[in-house]
Amino acid sequence: MRAVILLSGGLDSATVLAIAKQQQRECLALSIVYGQRHRVELDAAKRVADAVGVAEHVVLPLDLRVFGASALTADIEVPKDSAGAPGIPVTYVPARNTIFLALALGFAEAREAEEIWIGVNALDYSGYPDCRPDFIDAFQDVIWKGTRSGVEHHTPRLVAPLLHMTKAQIIERGTDLGVDYAITHSCYDPDAQGHACGHCDSCILRRRGFEEARVLDPTIYASALTMKDEG
Repeated sequence: MRAVILLSGGLDSATVLAIAKQQQRECLALSIVYGQRHRVELDAAKRVADAVGVAEHVVLPLDLRVFGASALTADIEVPKDSAGAPGIPVTYVPARNTIFLALALGFAEAREAEEIWIGVNALDYSGYPDCRPDFIDAFQDVIWKGTRSGVEHHTPRLVAPLLHMTKAQIIERGTDLGVDYAITHSCYDPDAQGHACGHCDSCILRRRGFEEARVLDPTIYASALTMKDEG
């Protein structure tokens, strides 16, 4: 079975790719350069695609800085040490998963892929509305009603294997599958060398996940390096 995998280079999408491979999918990876604050994420996506193995890896440029309105695509400060704060954080990129899934859908239709895999998670996440089960269900309805493949074949099917897993459970599953998390990147605000800040929502959730899974965190945090230098 052929599947399009949305691959960001982060912990979650790397795990999704490994699960798809373990389930004997022919994996076509799609990474999107959307004008995010750094290219470290894209470098990680390439490393993951090479390490896990994909039949095709498309890197699509799409500059969402034209719209802005997010700390990831505009000159807005990334919040630090605020994981779990109420409301939708400013790191939310307007309609990002809707846009990404639409692009993955076009790729899937063009390649006659039966599935689209995405690493959204509704438990250990930052509160984004496009990471919730009802969003996935709604987009599946769009596929069935608004595409030729959906009308004629009831495909592609959306697969979100991490949707109801904690970050620790995701790490445990990926570790069992041999995912090398040292080559992944999750930070929203890395330094010039690509080291994770250690304080954004994504870093906090990632670090907490490794702690709860009792798995060694291979991430190089800029904050830890600073403390080491000062010591």
